[in-house]
Amino acid sequence: MDFLFLHKTTSILILALISFLFLLFQASNASIHTYDNNPFRDVGNSALLPGGSEGLAASLDGARSFIRFENVTFWRTKAAADEHSEMEHSTGLVQVVIFEAADRNNIGGSAYGGQRSICCTPDLAKLEGCKQGEVIRMPSATDINWPIVLNVQFSGNYLSTKMDNVDVPITKTGMYNLFFIACDPKLKGLVMSGKTIWKNPNGYLPGRMAPLMNFYVYMSLAYVVLSVIWFIQYVRYWKDILQLQHCITAVITLGLFEMILWFSEYANFNNTGIRPVVITTWVVTVGAVRKSLTRLLILCVSMGYGVVRPTLGGLTSKVLLLGATYFLASELLDITEFVGTISDISGRARLFLVLPVAFLDAFLILWIFTSLSKTLEQLQAKRSSIKLDIYRKFSNALAVTVIASVIWIAYEVYFKATDPFNERWQRAWIITAFWDILAFALLCVICYLWAPSQNSQRYAYSEEVGEEYDEETQSLTRGKPEGDLSLVKQEKKEKDAGVTANISDEDDVEEDKRE
Repeated sequence: MDFLFLHKTTSILILALISFLFLLFQASNASIHTYDNNPFRDVGNSALLPGGSEGLAASLDGARSFIRFENVTFWRTKAAADEHSEMEHSTGLVQVVIFEAADRNNIGGSAYGGQRSICCTPDLAKLEGCKQGEVIRMPSATDINWPIVLNVQFSGNYLSTKMDNVDVPITKTGMYNLFFIACDPKLKGLVMSGKTIWKNPNGYLPGRMAPLMNFYVYMSLAYVVLSVIWFIQYVRYWKDILQLQHCITAVITLGLFEMILWFSEYANFNNTGIRPVVITTWVVTVGAVRKSLTRLLILCVSMGYGVVRPTLGGLTSKVLLLGATYFLASELLDITEFVGTISDISGRARLFLVLPVAFLDAFLILWIFTSLSKTLEQLQAKRSSIKLDIYRKFSNALAVTVIASVIWIAYEVYFKATDPFNERWQRAWIITAFWDILAFALLCVICYLWAPSQNSQRYAYSEEVGEEYDEETQSLTRGKPEGDLSLVKQEKKEKDAGVTANISDEDDVEEDKRE
């Protein structure tokens, strides 16, 4: 790979991240759907403004699930208002439409198999009996009261009209969509402000995100268990700790910190309905650091750092550059996906930002396995049996991880391609959870293979001379009883004494010859 190109890519990502954060912090901080003079856009024969899309569970055991409208106000242009007199009653209609994804075909219609229209036309009025100038609505097969259509009228020549504050109860679990629609062509240039509050029975978390709050509780507990086991060994053998094991400690700490932060962020979101930009940005930044450091750790291990070679040499700058580039790409992607995200539908920007991360992951996999192959060849040539066994286990774990990742990516593509309207939102959390589980499993393997022990430092950077003999009696990462060590040392002393005696005998012979 051209590292000059990687350097340029890093510079571009830095500028993009700064620009994106500047725009982001100018936006609303509320997770409740807020509208600040949002414009309607022309769609077919209507002017339309999407109000949100979330998975909502039905009300249970007295806990209410609802969509609440607060201070929703529509503003039309002065030219549109001046076409009417002050005494006129209804001078413009805006309709609020709420429907479940399964009932999407119940909104709109088409005449004689032509283009589908949202608003009723003269031909559709004759065919389907709809009212011209209003949204076409057909009753749901499961509940004739759905889809819900609420009418908001302009009066006289007023520039604005305010919708009554109202709650729409949710009695059926599903993916709900909200649209504000104006069929009157005279209302072109319409804008809206206000907010809607979407609440599930257990809180304000959107349905797709709600299971993740409990998931991060279990992940936090898993990291706590791993941390306790690791730090006990870490403190016990702190004098023999390798640089590599310091890196592993950092990754474990960041992973635990990230899981706790995600749970806290979702818990706050669920309780208050507010998702502050600053807090979410901090959480995704910690996650981006953890993911970048994890990948660099795997790369360094594959190169033999801390076990086969004491330093990375000239590759250090390239490894750090790759890590910085990955951090920026991952940060941009996660900010787009999570910061300020309320609805259960991902934006198109995410699809664009996935590409740099996917490219960097592919390059990392190639570099990791290339380095791992060279390390294995080196260990085989030097017949370092213990280290070779560890690296073979590590390469097998990596292979399983890559295969699982490819299979899961294929499933994720299939899942999203076959569910364009997010009707399987109750299972969507598994897509996110899988990657955290896979990363944790690989980290556990690394911790097992390179666990701190009394022999870590002693044999990590040892010269290969005599290493075969040492490895027959010592494990790289697991200590043996001191009695074994003393026997080995005693045997070495005896050998050394024998060599010294031979040298002394040879000197005596030489002296006799001279005499």
